Amino acid sequence: MINSTQKDIIKATIPLLETGGEALASHFYKLLLDDHPELRPLFNSSHQASGRQPRALAGAILAYAKNVDDLTPLKAAIERINNKHVALQILPEHYPKVGSSLLQAIREVLGAEIATEEVLAAWTAAYGDLSSLLIGAEEKKYHELEAAPGGWRAARSFRVVEKVGASESMTSFLLEPVDGEEVMEWKAGQYIGLKAVVNHVEHRRNYSLSSTPNGRTIRISVQREPHGVFSNYLHDETVVGATIDVFPPVGDFVLNPKRKGNPVVLISAGAGITPMVPLVEQALKDRPVVFVHCARSEASHPFRAHLAQLASTHHSLTVHSVYTSSNDRLSLSHLQKWLTPETLSEADFYFLGPKGFMKDVKGWLKRDLGVEEERLFWEFFGPAEELD
Repeated sequence: MINSTQKDIIKATIPLLETGGEALASHFYKLLLDDHPELRPLFNSSHQASGRQPRALAGAILAYAKNVDDLTPLKAAIERINNKHVALQILPEHYPKVGSSLLQAIREVLGAEIATEEVLAAWTAAYGDLSSLLIGAEEKKYHELEAAPGGWRAARSFRVVEKVGASESMTSFLLEPVDGEEVMEWKAGQYIGLKAVVNHVEHRRNYSLSSTPNGRTIRISVQREPHGVFSNYLHDETVVGATIDVFPPVGDFVLNPKRKGNPVVLISAGAGITPMVPLVEQALKDRPVVFVHCARSEASHPFRAHLAQLASTHHSLTVHSVYTSSNDRLSLSHLQKWLTPETLSEADFYFLGPKGFMKDVKGWLKRDLGVEEERLFWEFFGPAEELD
């Protein structure tokens, strides 16, 4: 367990992490994946190449160092990490390999004068405490998922029973378990992990569930990415009758059960619509909903007809669309026009899309429209990043 002296040493490294954390994280990933190629399926190579994964890790290490005396402010971030780990099936035996590469990266990037034995011992203790915390929380979640009716642990084989276009670039896959048994309940807004071998290489990815639970099937809706190994595999090679390994649903981008009756505003762009559809369907049971989606065009707008049908049968749902092909982009003026003072003062706001889009939406809501941050909820496809 880390002691007070070691905590002081950790805090003393904060300036170095602020300036060199990303270089440290990048070197760590190179060491880890070179020394342990069996861990490559756990990491999205595009997130490595873009720098998103190293940036996210650097931010997490810095946040830990700044809060080493009391991790309470990191509770939500740790919960998100737990969910990502469970969706990809991170296991206890992975942690020593990660720890070894992290300490080697600290030693090699900071150099012997800074990465003294005392500094390395402090970070060894810190990593030991943090990994124990994560392993315990993840095992609890694995157990809960396995014990739930229709639940499971690790991979479960599902069969594709339907494959239909949701838009010109998005395809929906309806999956049912090969074993014919029940499928557990999940919360609207959650996601699953998938595992497949593509060109003789194992890959794992997370995809939002685009349907509400029915006990029999699950649905994902996948945007084709130009260089996306997994998305192109699903679009081009996965046919009705094919099987794929699925990890259980997790995630915290869900409706607040304590806020039933309060309005909900959902704002998405591009593939960000996928968890929004079940969130709309769930929210309509007990809350008024405003849904805003941004797409290139009507043809690239997934679930457009389904949302229009919902709006026609539920007077508590209002749907707005913004299409960039019509030289229109979501702006503060749109939100000012579409959101009433009552909605702005009472609603919970959920938004998902590209980082720049979410940063704009958060700024408009918080800075310009006076919405408190505790009523703002967002999700990242991939590593979490800062929006401020």
